[in-house]
Amino acid sequence: MDNRQDWRPVIEPRETQYAKTVDGANIAYEVTGNGPVDLLLVPGGSHLDLAWDVEACATFFRRLASFIRLIRYDLGGTGLSDPLSLSEQPSVEDSVKEMVAVLDAVGCDRAAVVANGVGCLFAIFFAASYPNRVSALVLDGCYARLARAPDYPWGVPSHLLEEAVASAEQRVGVGDQGVIYFAPHAMRDREFAAQWQRYTRYTGSPSQSRARAEMVVFADVRPVLGSIQAPTLVLHRSDDPWIRKPHAVYLAENIPRAKLVELPGEDNLMFVGDTDALVAEIEEFLTGVRHAPETDRVLATVLFTDIVSSTDHAAELGDRKWRELLDAHDRTVRRQLERFRGREVNTSGDGFLATFDGPGRAIECACAIRDAVRALDLEVRAGLHTGEIEVRGDDVAGMAVHIGARVSALAEPGETLVSGAIPPLVAGSGLDFEYRGEHQLKGVPGYWKVFAIGGEAAGRSA
Repeated sequence: MDNRQDWRPVIEPRETQYAKTVDGANIAYEVTGNGPVDLLLVPGGSHLDLAWDVEACATFFRRLASFIRLIRYDLGGTGLSDPLSLSEQPSVEDSVKEMVAVLDAVGCDRAAVVANGVGCLFAIFFAASYPNRVSALVLDGCYARLARAPDYPWGVPSHLLEEAVASAEQRVGVGDQGVIYFAPHAMRDREFAAQWQRYTRYTGSPSQSRARAEMVVFADVRPVLGSIQAPTLVLHRSDDPWIRKPHAVYLAENIPRAKLVELPGEDNLMFVGDTDALVAEIEEFLTGVRHAPETDRVLATVLFTDIVSSTDHAAELGDRKWRELLDAHDRTVRRQLERFRGREVNTSGDGFLATFDGPGRAIECACAIRDAVRALDLEVRAGLHTGEIEVRGDDVAGMAVHIGARVSALAEPGETLVSGAIPPLVAGSGLDFEYRGEHQLKGVPGYWKVFAIGGEAAGRSA
């Protein structure tokens, strides 16, 4: 650990460099941030450069690098590190040698070691083997053994693990690779799933993926848990369907003085879901303080759109044709957002959330989206609200977002509704509004006036 003083955060990544193991292998690594604590993030499989193209990863890395010096690397045989020959079988011991080489190359004597999912095997073995080089250990969504055994009844049945290993080669680059098991909630975000598909395609070859799967699925590091001397934090998300709570409890009970913290959520991947809560636990454990993520509060107009009767469309068309139609819908919506200078925030199933710096363009964009998707034989409903939002990286939050979502839910097919906050802001614009009464919006205090875009204004974007 480096006790640097009077530092200012620098969170852009430095260029990829290489460390050489005692066996002569080149291991790619990267340093981000300059905080007073060194943190080695242990991967299960990665690609240093392409991880920054996954928005969730980039946001997570920058959040960590705001208070530590983040050290990341690609395991041997994955990403930018040297490939393995077909005859080479990766091992936990080899992975530990890679960790030593990276820390030496960075000039780090001691580091906090953080692992998620299958990376825990390497982190645990490293912490037990090199206690003088580990200042703290954080295990998120981790296990000591995955396979079921008489003394480990909550493990996964061996035949299921064997099937998973056998299919590892075929699943490289598949759209739901890893996500369907490790992040079922994140998988519902089609943009994240697409980014993850591109990313995993380059993390390792099919044969290497199978070899590594055999290692992480059948390894057992239970015998070394008692040798860990570093302060240890075990994190577990309450509804994780892959690494269930007994795995976390076992780690906490068998690592001396370990602390178990349970967080809400169902995703195992540490950079999706409620990452603010997870990073806050890590920050407090490593530094003794907990900072809320920096937010910017700005006045904006939020637009929600949603395809009407999407379930019926999917049932009628079948999965493949429905996905093709959804892709066409998404392209259409994005063209209109670009045309009216809206910013896409995220997609959820068959809907969009976007923000605008003015309500007039937001209304015109909503009407243009409605008209454009009709060419696809689709109808959308839309809702808008103008208010103060919190901007957190690429995401937005706050009561204004909730109000926009609730207003959208009230809209009929082909209808665009706005909250009562909007008509006074566009007075004199020529837009017509039809009063739709006062409504109590779920989770929002008080009653809210709602208006529909009416008259010629509803079609002025055509």
